[in-house]
Parts: sequence; C-alpha cells; structure tokens
Amino acid sequence: MPDLSSPPSLISGRLSLDFVNVLGFSSDFSWEALLRFLLATRIISSERSAQLLVLPQNDPQAAAALLSKAQALHHSLREIFCSLLRKEALARDWVATINEVLRITEGHDELLEQDGKWALEFIAREGGLDWLLAAIARSAAEIIAEGTSARLRVCSNPSCKLFFYDTSRTRRRRWCSMSRCGNRHKVAVFSRRHAISGRTH
Repeated sequence: MPDLSSPPSLISGRLSLDFVNVLGFSSDFSWEALLRFLLATRIISSERSAQLLVLPQNDPQAAAALLSKAQALHHSLREIFCSLLRKEALARDWVATINEVLRITEGHDELLEQDGKWALEFIAREGGLDWLLAAIARSAAEIIAEGTSARLRVCSNPSCKLFFYDTSRTRRRRWCSMSRCGNRHKVAVFSRRHAISGRTH
C-alpha cells in the first residue's frame, strides 16, 4: 500500500488543481505517487490501492498504459492552467487528452469548441482502466468550460507557484493557503519593517 504517513496537502479547492500541484512540476511521477494521490483524494479505497500497487507486476502493460495516460493528463493540465492564467488559447491536443479520459462511463461529458468557447456536452461510451482519472478530467473540464470567469489563480509566493481556485467573497485571494505561504509573507513583511524601523532609531 502506498505510504500515507505524510498525506499530500490538498489545498487548491479543485481536484484537477490538486492533481497538478501534488504531483509536481514534472509529469514523470511514479506509479506509487499516482496511487498515493488517488488514495488521498478518496478516488480509490485502501483495499483498491493495495490491489493496484501490485498491478505493475501482475499486468505491467495495463499499469504502464494507465501511468502514461496519467502523466499525459498531468502535462496537459499544467499547460492548460498556465494558458488560462495568461488568457491564451488552449492547444487542441491538451484538451484531447482530457476528452480521452472523459470517455469511460455509460456516457461522458466532452469538451467541444463552439465559436471560440469551450462547452461541456454529453457523448456515448468507451471503456478502460481510465475511470481512475475520470474525476480529475471532469474537474479540469469544468474549469475550462468556465472560460474567463474561472477563478483559477496561482500563489503570489514566487517560490511556490501552486495553483488554487479562489472561492473568497472578494475574489482577491493571493496565497495557495495562509498557513503555507500567506503567513510566511506576513512574517517576512513584519521582519523587514521591524529591521527598517530598528535602523532608523
């Protein structure tokens, strides 16, 4: 079973943003790291994670295919979120990666471009192990479909740069979380002011 002694910090407010944040800047994460995220977000149970942990030995092809798809999804989501923040057009192949994962239930939602805007539409079924990634893809699709009204943000701490979804009333949240970056910033500002006032006396 993946080690959960220090579960990942899920602070973004959206599953797809946590997927990108927790698994890092590189999309070259391990099978164990993927399972750890799926378990922490309750996409899979601990029993299911124990079964999946040995999948690379029992069915290496299936495990490799799913890991490759998860890595491709992670890469596409990072590119999409950065483009949304810069208000740039999204590459169709990034969106195609999401749509590929969305095709896994009796029916599925798919992102379709209409007059330069992305909208969610319901389409019929395909199968696969990809259901493990479906909720992540759906979460990303919802953010994309919101377009320019999406409250996607990136932490103002230059050494952090985690994504988050701004649910604050004022829509002016600056930090991924107060405990992680906001309080550090306040302490740094206080220390600078204190140092400056100390030198002037």
